[in-house]
Amino acid sequence: MSEILQKIAANLYEGEEDVVAALTQEALEQGFSPEEILADGLIFGMDRVGRDFKAGDLFVPEVLVAARAMQAGMDVLRPLLAESDVHSAGTYLIGTVAGDLHDIGKNLVRMMLEGAGFQVVDLGVDVKAETFVAAVKEHKPHILGMSALLTTTMPAMKTVIEALEQAGVRDKVKVMVGGAPVTAAYAEQIGADAYAPDAATAVEMARKLVE
Repeated sequence: MSEILQKIAANLYEGEEDVVAALTQEALEQGFSPEEILADGLIFGMDRVGRDFKAGDLFVPEVLVAARAMQAGMDVLRPLLAESDVHSAGTYLIGTVAGDLHDIGKNLVRMMLEGAGFQVVDLGVDVKAETFVAAVKEHKPHILGMSALLTTTMPAMKTVIEALEQAGVRDKVKVMVGGAPVTAAYAEQIGADAYAPDAATAVEMARKLVE
């Protein structure tokens, strides 16, 4: 891999926002394509962040800082990627379920997914079942990800899956769930397709689901 792309990945890992943005611009001037910079610089760096986060070598604050650095690089590339119609890894619709206002975990998953090349539509927090259904119809995502941080809001996940079934769109989207009180057993019980205990696993699972 070229030296500048290695530098982008390394500085992203360290969370150096301004350096990543400047190096991304420099790589473009050196003739690298936006796709190359995205895959071999930004996504490569974010994959390392994901691995080390999963291994317990990095913690949420460091991952958030790295994700912001990735966003700084993406801000430079985004207009060019839009022009070149770059192939995204897939569309991922995400939101925290009705009655739940927690968003740190959801935001972390969103940033990691964007870092992995997914196009993410974030519906925010306290998202009602009908909002999820309408968004699935509008955006036609490959995956719908739901987060719940309270045991009292977990049943809302089942409500959304039932609403998708009633609307006739359940078979058109994979459903992934996560959040502190959520378990793999609960995911299976409510009929979700996948469960992710953390943001790094969410990216791995998402990649598998769109294969």
